[in-house]
Amino acid sequence: MANNTVPANAHWSQTADKVLEALQSSSAGLSGRDAEERLDRFGYNALEAKEKVTPIRLLLDQFKSPIILVLLFAASVSFLLREYVDAVIVLAMVLGSAVLSFVQEYNAGRAVQKLRERVTIKASVIRDGKTLTVPAEEVVPGDVVLLSAGSLVPADGIVLEARDFFVNQAVLTGETFPAEKRPGQVPAQAGLAERTNCVFMGTSARSGSARVLIVQTGSRTVYGQIAEHLTLRPPETEFERGIRQFGYLLTQAMMWLVLIVFATNVYFQKPVVDSLLFSVALAVGLAPELLPAIITINLSKGSQAMAARGVIVRRLASIENFGSMDVLCTDKTGTLTLGVVQLDGALDLHGEPSDEVLRYTYLNAYFQTGLSNPLDEAVLAQKQPDIAAVTKVDEIPYDFVRKRLSVVVQEGQQCLFITKGALEGVLAVCTQVRDGGRLVPLGDSQKNEILRRYEEWSGQGFRVLGVATKPVQPQSVYSRDEEHDLAFAGFLLFFDPPKPGVLETIAKLRDMGVQLKIITGDNDLVAQHTADSVGMPVTGMVTGAELDETRDEALLPIAERSNLFVEVDPNQKERIILALQKMGHVVGYMGDGINDALALHAADVGISVDKAVDVAKEAADFVLLEQDLAVLQQGIQEGRRTFANTLKYVFITTSANFGNMFSMAGASLFLPFLPLLPKQILLNNFLSDFPAMTIASDSVDHELLDNPRRWDVKFIRNFMISFGLVSSVFDYATFGILLYILRATPEQFRTAWFLESLMTELFIALVIRTRRPFFQSRPGKYLFWSTLAVALVSFVLPYTPVSSLLGFAPLPLSYMVTVVGIVALYITASEVTKALFYRRLGAGA
Repeated sequence: MANNTVPANAHWSQTADKVLEALQSSSAGLSGRDAEERLDRFGYNALEAKEKVTPIRLLLDQFKSPIILVLLFAASVSFLLREYVDAVIVLAMVLGSAVLSFVQEYNAGRAVQKLRERVTIKASVIRDGKTLTVPAEEVVPGDVVLLSAGSLVPADGIVLEARDFFVNQAVLTGETFPAEKRPGQVPAQAGLAERTNCVFMGTSARSGSARVLIVQTGSRTVYGQIAEHLTLRPPETEFERGIRQFGYLLTQAMMWLVLIVFATNVYFQKPVVDSLLFSVALAVGLAPELLPAIITINLSKGSQAMAARGVIVRRLASIENFGSMDVLCTDKTGTLTLGVVQLDGALDLHGEPSDEVLRYTYLNAYFQTGLSNPLDEAVLAQKQPDIAAVTKVDEIPYDFVRKRLSVVVQEGQQCLFITKGALEGVLAVCTQVRDGGRLVPLGDSQKNEILRRYEEWSGQGFRVLGVATKPVQPQSVYSRDEEHDLAFAGFLLFFDPPKPGVLETIAKLRDMGVQLKIITGDNDLVAQHTADSVGMPVTGMVTGAELDETRDEALLPIAERSNLFVEVDPNQKERIILALQKMGHVVGYMGDGINDALALHAADVGISVDKAVDVAKEAADFVLLEQDLAVLQQGIQEGRRTFANTLKYVFITTSANFGNMFSMAGASLFLPFLPLLPKQILLNNFLSDFPAMTIASDSVDHELLDNPRRWDVKFIRNFMISFGLVSSVFDYATFGILLYILRATPEQFRTAWFLESLMTELFIALVIRTRRPFFQSRPGKYLFWSTLAVALVSFVLPYTPVSSLLGFAPLPLSYMVTVVGIVALYITASEVTKALFYRRLGAGA
């Protein structure tokens, strides 16, 4: 009896019946109940186990940070030394920060998950005798899946039926050309490339159709096993790399600060425990412990804002690249044009309307079963001719090498071979031409006449296809080898008018610093006409044939200066993208077909649309709900807004924090007491976290959205030094006033210094968030009101019952006036520094 398990290894060497029996399945597929049971047993069809992150786990993850662990260690030391109040306060700060981060990240994660569920890869399966569309992750062993051109293969399986089925499996085998797949058996020792009866997860169908029995899913697939062994990770984006380098910089500074301050304080015979806690607290004040949460929240807010504008984010980390993009490559159909292709005419050799050519075309489009396309849809929108007596015999699907599609039909006793496709591709297999009711040899005069009309119509913006036919002898199967000695029947003229408003959109992209490049399979005349009609000056045109003759090194400057690439194939699209990247550009590519998958994967920003084929959506970073450059333009702005708000937190951390912490570290060396107690430093850090959490919703000045911006560590370092020095100057001025003019006690000094330190950190955020004078740029309402609320709480805190527990003392009015005056002068000095800094260094990052 079958045991309902996946068959043993080498299923490719067994007959299909044996594999079906082992899986307790049939060529008609599973029942819905069986599928549910197998999903529970085998798990989701994903490389990583689909594991829900529970709220409790997410909360516990907040305590994995090295900084948090150091604080917990410090609290433990305090407990052992019976410093219970200090220990409780430290633990309260740790718990408060963890809860704050947890709430924000949990809400952000839920929002992002809902958005991702809007764009999922689907699979066509047969269940209960019906064809259903289900998420690819719910495919189970024993499922029968239907594949056609453009489909992603959802899991490993064997082919039950196939019609001219070719699969691109370069991701596994490195094969340049698609491999044909057909039913049958191969030896048990056959390698991946030799398993012609198998399909594999991660590969994609290039042409034809097939019925496949799924054998292995998830991590048990060939692709899954490779991924496990190599621990494959997505490539690090430029922004992620910059964040990592910035984190290393601050971590090194933090460690040195802890060691030096602790050693020096112990050398001067200050209490060891206080010195340790003070050093650790300084490190916490320096460390960007909120940075991961800030990035997550910013990216989540950015993805939600993009979704509201019709852009679904599939990979959060790519949002920054979206804002940094300075070159956008796109096809013209559906992007620059309406994408609603109309059949303008079916014409004979002499350019006259022909019902015969229209009927041939209709039969070809009606009976083809490959990838649906707007050209066939335009043909089928015509009035249907009488085809009741016509039956389909066979089909030779379209591919990107031949650039033509053939069907064989039978009407009565006659079998007719009908081919349509790119004019050059059709002419290449023609030896005759149909002139009226006669068949004549295709000579130079006829060929020149055909090409003349082709160029004339192309120059008017029409896309021109050719149609050819020949009678054939009846047989069960026809191959592409039969495409020869055809008779050219006529032309098909399609027209796709430019989108209204596309001229303004292109102009706006240009103003935003994004250069548009058209990469299309159409000929040069059609592409040139489209560029002219949308007001895009052509700076250089390159054909696919010219690309073939150009070495990679020579392509670099050509790709940069040219903005119109015509008659290109999928591999050439990828070459163009890589050449632009090597020239230092952040490149976006927008496409929706199987011929776009390579370019989408290679681009820094892969952009597809909701109606794209699966392989295109899987390769994309972003999916547009509308195929519209205007939507894309809005998405770019949201990407830049997200990047700008993330950098605001970085700038705040590298200015006020650095200045304040280094000032305290220096002051601890000459003061007879610690300038702030460890718990006061932690409280300062905790209170400043509240406004920082709202930065994701802050408004952004339009000048920060006008041009692409990229991570610049040198710029941030210069920013840190410039504003850190200003902060330290005012810190030491505050020390002097408190010690030598006001004669403050240690408690008064710490209270006044706590207020001054916190106020400068709060209000410097309002200064740094904009390059304008701060009063000319309105902050987001959450940032503004949270800043005022924390400032108010801080001023009231010394007069509350808990002030003595925190080491504070009520301050006379003169102290309060002094603190307010110092903060006002600091803001003024920071404004002057900001103006000088940007004037000297320019726009920077």
